[in-house]
Amino acid sequence: MPEPTAPRPEFTAADPAAEFTPPAQPRADFAFATSVAESDTSTSIVVDPTGEPQITLGTRKLSEQRDIVYATPKGADGKPSPLRLDLLVPDTDEPAPLVIYVPGGGFMISRKELAAETKSYVAEAGFAVASIEYRTIPQDATFRDAVADVQSALRHLRAHAEEYGIDTRRVALWGESAGGYLAAMTGVLGGRSPLDPAPTDPGAADRDAAVQAVVDNFGASDLTRIAADFDPVTRARFEGADNIAAMFVNGRTSGVSLAGAPQAAAESNPISHLDSTPALPAFLLLHGTADPVVSPSQTLLLHEALRAHGADSTRVVLVGAGHGDLAVLDDEEVGRPWSTRRTMDLVTDFLRRTLHG
Repeated sequence: MPEPTAPRPEFTAADPAAEFTPPAQPRADFAFATSVAESDTSTSIVVDPTGEPQITLGTRKLSEQRDIVYATPKGADGKPSPLRLDLLVPDTDEPAPLVIYVPGGGFMISRKELAAETKSYVAEAGFAVASIEYRTIPQDATFRDAVADVQSALRHLRAHAEEYGIDTRRVALWGESAGGYLAAMTGVLGGRSPLDPAPTDPGAADRDAAVQAVVDNFGASDLTRIAADFDPVTRARFEGADNIAAMFVNGRTSGVSLAGAPQAAAESNPISHLDSTPALPAFLLLHGTADPVVSPSQTLLLHEALRAHGADSTRVVLVGAGHGDLAVLDDEEVGRPWSTRRTMDLVTDFLRRTLHG
């Protein structure tokens, strides 16, 4: 990540990460691969980030609003569970196009405070950036709940666009890891639930939740194959019911593997919904060749499916890069390929092309 200009803050009791305590039972089984097989890059842009300069900030004034409640769904216990977002808005002469940032966290946490530097870089490029939290496994949420939360955030922002000084006619979703998966799912679904059939009137298909572009950093697509590029031991750990993929699809206490619920597994795959989406957004997919958490072939599967459906899809492969949002675990080096000026300019150039036309 970029070199800090001030001492790194310590976690406090108010910090979401400090408050988070995973449930004792059942436990989600995290798996990190010891080897990663090569995936096809023939339809991708290959970038070597080694030695590339990091992004710098301070080119444009930003205003910030924090902890805006955008929805209050009921939790598994029936009690209200407020969901919040933070909003960065650049100093511009007219409302700024909107980018909704969906953080990663292994479907276990959703810290809207993540990626502060890269979000600021995107905002300084002229985009309003809303960073959201969403429901996760410890709250007994499944992918359906989390997708609904992203959709709710977009509807809230559209309803308050004038108040916030944003242009919600031009919207992109940008997510990392679990957030990349949710950005892709929400992008292809628009305002529909994963259970909904194709809209009978495509022209009227929930315009309040439609987006023009999706940036997916190392997100999954087919959760049944999330470990396809990994060593046999890691692949085996994803075959049961005690891993994050199975719990996020079937529920924390279901005790059901992905293989045991093929219909739900299909509903959780954005590729399954491409045929029923009237107008697909443009996609930018990015993945590192050394990602030990989400197989690099996951973004390839989605990229090839999008292209087969005539969608605008670009896939970028970063040579030697790992799973970028592991930087949250104080591994700053793993985040550096993702915060180079070259990598981030691929993102901002894509946003300019798709949101500014």
